[in-house]
Amino acid sequence: MSKVSLYLYNVEFTLPKMAHVWDDLESMLKAPYPPVEKGTIKAKANFNVNEDVATLRKAIQGFGTNEKTLIDILTHRSSSQKQAISRAYEETTKKILVNDLKSDTGGDFEDAIVRLATLPAVNDAKDIIKATKGAGTDKKILIEMLASRTNKQIKDLSAAHADETKKTLVQNLKHEVSGDFGKAIVMLAEAARDESTSVNASKAKEDAQALYNAGEKKFGTDESKFIEILCKRSIPQLRQTLVEYKNISGKTLQKSIEKEMSGDLEELLVTIVKCVINTPAYFAEKLHKSMKGIGTDETILTRIMVCRAEVDMMDIKAEYKKLYQSSLCKDISSDVGGDYCNCLRMICGED
Repeated sequence: MSKVSLYLYNVEFTLPKMAHVWDDLESMLKAPYPPVEKGTIKAKANFNVNEDVATLRKAIQGFGTNEKTLIDILTHRSSSQKQAISRAYEETTKKILVNDLKSDTGGDFEDAIVRLATLPAVNDAKDIIKATKGAGTDKKILIEMLASRTNKQIKDLSAAHADETKKTLVQNLKHEVSGDFGKAIVMLAEAARDESTSVNASKAKEDAQALYNAGEKKFGTDESKFIEILCKRSIPQLRQTLVEYKNISGKTLQKSIEKEMSGDLEELLVTIVKCVINTPAYFAEKLHKSMKGIGTDETILTRIMVCRAEVDMMDIKAEYKKLYQSSLCKDISSDVGGDYCNCLRMICGED
C-alpha cells in the first residue's frame, strides 16, 4: 500500500494513504447491489428459546453476574431470535430483559450488551432522539445514520422513533435542522430514494453534467442540484453517475464536493458518496478514527460494531485490514479491555 512518510525530529511516521479507496470506481461498479449480507452474528441453528431464557436467568440472578454467558448468547443469536428471547423472558419472569441487563452490568459493557438485546431500529431511533435532544444537535450522528441506511432501515427507524416520541422522524428533524443541510437530511429521512436496480446510462451522463455545471463549472455552487441527485437517485444509478462525472471533470465527485462546499453539508454529501462507493470501507474508517490517538470513543465504537454485526461486519473487517494493515479485532484488544473487549471481540468474530 502506498504511504505518506512524515519526518519529524528524525522520527519517521507512516500514515495510510486512503484516497485510493474512494477513487476505486472500477471495484465500485463490480460490487453487487443489493449487497450480500455478510454479518458475523447469524441466526443460531436448533434455536431453543426456553433454554436460552433459563440460561440467561441463571446468569443474571443470584450473587454476581455471569458476563461470559450474556456475551455468548447475545452475540450468537439473530436479532429476531433475541426478540423472541426477550418476549419469553418477560412471560416467564414478569421482568424486562433489557432492564435486568442494565441493572446487572455497567459502563461500556452495559451499553454493548443492551444494544445487542435491542432491535437495530430501536437503537437507531434512540441515537437520533439523543442527538436531537436539548440544546444543539449532534449532526454527525444524523449524517452517519441517514447517509448509510437503506430506505427500509430508515422507515423502521422512523416507526421506532414515532413509538418513542409520538412524532415522526421527519417532524422531529424539521425542528432541528435548517438550510441546505436540513433540506438534504429531511429528504433522506423521507426514505424516498429510488430503489430500481437498473441503470439508465444516458441519465447518469445527464446527472453528471448537471453536477459539473452546478459546481466546478459555475461561479458559486448550486447546492440544491447536488442534494436532489445524491439524495434521490438509486445506488446503482449513482455509481454510474460517479463514473460519468470523473469522465467529464477529470476528478472524483468527492473531490469536487470538498472543493466547492464546507461544513455539515459537505460532510453529509461526502458521506453519501463514500457509502455509494463502499459502505464497509466508510465504517472501517470510522472505527479506526474512534480508536486512533489518545483515548477511545467507545460510543462510536460500540454503535458501529453492534449495528453492523448482522449486516456487513465481515466486509468491514476486510476493508479495515486493507486500509490499515492491521486486524480490527487486534486493534480493539489494544484499545479496550475486560468484558467490554470480550463482547466486541465476539461481535468481530475470528480473523
